[in-house]
Amino acid sequence: MSTQTSGLAIETAGLVKTFGETRAVDGVDLAVPAGTVYGVLGPNGAGKTTTVKMLATLLRPDGGEAHVFGHDIVREADEVRGRVSLTGQYASVDEDLTGTENLVLLGRLLGHRKPAARTRAAQLLEAFGLTEAAGKQVKHYSGGMRRRIDIAASILSTPDLLFLDEPTTGLDPRSRNQVWDIVRAVVAQGTTVLLTTQYLDEADQLASRIAVIDRGKVIAEGTKGELKASVGAGSVHLRLRDPERREEAVRILRDLLTAEVQLEPDPVALTARLGVAASDTAADQAARALGELARAGITVDNFSLGQPSLDEVFLALTGHDTGQGTGPETKDEVAA
Repeated sequence: MSTQTSGLAIETAGLVKTFGETRAVDGVDLAVPAGTVYGVLGPNGAGKTTTVKMLATLLRPDGGEAHVFGHDIVREADEVRGRVSLTGQYASVDEDLTGTENLVLLGRLLGHRKPAARTRAAQLLEAFGLTEAAGKQVKHYSGGMRRRIDIAASILSTPDLLFLDEPTTGLDPRSRNQVWDIVRAVVAQGTTVLLTTQYLDEADQLASRIAVIDRGKVIAEGTKGELKASVGAGSVHLRLRDPERREEAVRILRDLLTAEVQLEPDPVALTARLGVAASDTAADQAARALGELARAGITVDNFSLGQPSLDEVFLALTGHDTGQGTGPETKDEVAA
C-alpha cells in the first residue's frame, strides 16, 4: 500500500477499533484522492469520529492498516502529524482569550516568530470575516464564529490534509453556508479535506466522493451520482387534481412500476421511486405512469422527475435515517 504513488491522501485496509466489547470501527477500507473533499457520512455512533482519530494518530488501531500520504499511521506517526490538522466537533480554542490572542498563541506554538504569528492571525481573521471580533473573548462569539475560529486555528500552517469532524453541528443555515465556503476555499489552495458529517445536504454540497458508514462498516462508496444511481433511477413527483383519487393512483403506480409510493403531506401529492434495474429509462417509466393514470381518468395537474436524494440513498442502504440531532448511540462517540 503506497499513497505516494497512487495519488491518494489516505488509504486504509481493514481498519478496526474496539472499546471493550464494542467494535466501533469494523474493517473500514477507504481510498481518499488528494486535493478533494471526501465525505464520510453516517449517524451518531457510526464510527466516524473514531476513524478520524485513528487517521490523525490520536488513537491506535486494533487491526488493519492505514497510510496518510504514504506514511503508516502507527510506525510513522510523527511524519503523519506533520502533514495533518484536525478540527473536532467541539471548540478547541481558549474561550478566555480573544480571537487574535488564540491565533497568535497557536502560531507561536507552531514555531512562528511573534511578528509572523500576528501577521498570519490578522490574515486569517480577515479571510474568515472575524476582524471586527478579533479583540473579543471567544466565549462571546456565536456558534458560527467559534467554528470559523476553530478552522482558522487548524490552518495557521497550511496542512496537506485537514480533518473536519462534523464542523457544522448545531449551526444555523447562514453559519453553515459560511463554513462551507471556507472549506471550498481551503481545498482550492490544495489541501485535502476529510469531512465527517451526519448532514446529508452537507455531503451533497461539498464532497466529490462519499463513504456511507453505519455500525462501524463502510456500506457504500462512490460519487454522489453513483450512490444515487445505486438505489434507483429517480423519483417522479405528482400532484393530482382530485384528492379522492389519490389512493387509486397509488395502486396503479405500485402495480405498474413495482415501486415504493410515498404519500406527501399535501393531500393531492405523491412520490413514486423508480427502479434502478428497469430496462427503460426514468423518463420512459414516468411517461408510462402518466399514460396509465390518464387512461384511468385521473388528472395530473403537475409532475416532476428527479434523481434520488441522499436522504433516500441513506434510508435505502441502512433501513433508517441519519438520526440528525440525536445524542451518542454507542461507546464510539462516548469513548472517542
